[in-house]
Amino acid sequence: MSSHIIGWAHTPFGRLPQQSIEDLIREVAVPAIEHAGLVPEDIDAVFVGLFNNGFLKQDFPSSLVLQVAPGLRYKPATRLENACATGSAAIHAALHFVESGRGRTALVIGAEKMTALSSRQAGEVLLAASYHAEGEGSGPGGFAGVFGEIAQAYFARHGDRSDSLARIAAKNHRNGAANPLAQIRKDLGYEFCRTASDGNPYVAGPLRRTDCSPISDGAAALVIAIDDVARQAPQAVRFRAAAHVNDFLPLSRRDPTRLQGCEVAWKKAMHEATLSLDDLDLVETHDCFTIAELMEYEAMGLTQAGQGYRAIDEGWVERDGKLPVNPSGGLKAKGHPIGATGVSMHVMAAMQLTGTAANLQIPNALRAGVFNMGGTGVANYVSILERSR
Repeated sequence: MSSHIIGWAHTPFGRLPQQSIEDLIREVAVPAIEHAGLVPEDIDAVFVGLFNNGFLKQDFPSSLVLQVAPGLRYKPATRLENACATGSAAIHAALHFVESGRGRTALVIGAEKMTALSSRQAGEVLLAASYHAEGEGSGPGGFAGVFGEIAQAYFARHGDRSDSLARIAAKNHRNGAANPLAQIRKDLGYEFCRTASDGNPYVAGPLRRTDCSPISDGAAALVIAIDDVARQAPQAVRFRAAAHVNDFLPLSRRDPTRLQGCEVAWKKAMHEATLSLDDLDLVETHDCFTIAELMEYEAMGLTQAGQGYRAIDEGWVERDGKLPVNPSGGLKAKGHPIGATGVSMHVMAAMQLTGTAANLQIPNALRAGVFNMGGTGVANYVSILERSR
């Protein structure tokens, strides 16, 4: 591929009651362009990832950025949505635009404001990403209930891995404590994460509160450019591969103990990149729930089916392990503002590959994988990124 990430910006994630969705877009749009060494007039198109679906009355966000940067007026601007993979959908639209030769640069913005609603209302909005015709998510716990059922099915087949899920939560909170952009900057510890308590109650099935990502507000942006623009940029990270596959929406059509769409996306991306997992220095993966991260170890090929627990129990995915996973803290600690998540994951990986991740830095990181998922393994995006220079 001939596309590069050449600039980025990122708000803190969390409960941000004073900022509107327009404020969040404002906080990242121009800073990302300036970080790329460009001005708004240099941008050829804008792609905005926003799930919304009732989080806000203000929809149709693609042109909100024009009020922030008048130099973008009359540029094509498009809104993308693909559930929790909305941010990556916007990135892929920008990649198609640039790779096709339609333009030389594209600004991608991912944003979401979820906390204006109550937790119950936000949960109802999120359930739109499940299959209502068969009653998915109609039980207790909302979307956590869907993943709680997945965890129960996985445990029934492969054994109770609650302690491994607690280790994943503890790892990501430990990593997130060093991330100034994270929503939860506290090392909760393994014992707290593995023990059900008033502070960590069961939410759905075997999933405790610490197994679930929080409701968040936030935004992230990046600039994608072709080779000749990237050569002049202050920094550049190349897309070595980008894969996207969708699977059936109904869980009844799939094996709930495997993320098969994720498997296919990783295989496509690694084939395109002509690399193996051994060539990667880190992965940012979609830990909306800890059971998802456990199953993603298997889907990416780090372990065989049913043995994902080994990757966390034996320390492979820790910061000093053979393949660090979610050194940013992941969705679990960093937060999960739906439309912003995929863009954020790419920004975090780009920071690692340019040596600018500060306290999060994995030494000598040259290549990274990113996996962003929409729904219960329905929309699956994998990027393989590498340092351009």
